[in-house]
Amino acid sequence: MSAPRALAVVGLLVLGLLALPLLAAVFDGEGTENLIIPLDLVVMAAVGAFVWQALPSAPPGPRTLVVGAGVGVVAALFGMLVFFFLLSGFGGA
Repeated sequence: MSAPRALAVVGLLVLGLLALPLLAAVFDGEGTENLIIPLDLVVMAAVGAFVWQALPSAPPGPRTLVVGAGVGVVAALFGMLVFFFLLSGFGGA
């Protein structure tokens, strides 16, 4: 894995950790609390696709966008998992 790709993955993981609490702070209201997780996944997919397309070694095309969106969604799921463990601990909810 090249250095720019590794840096992009690390950046997306950090953003995945921060995106859920930030979206929860904005959308935690009456009638919008059910939008937090879907919006997190959509936002991270879009950011991942943008970041992956912006890499210097990325070939243009839809495959690059799909791979970037997949990396963004995995980063969002990682952030949700860490957030869950921070809230409930390893013993479960």
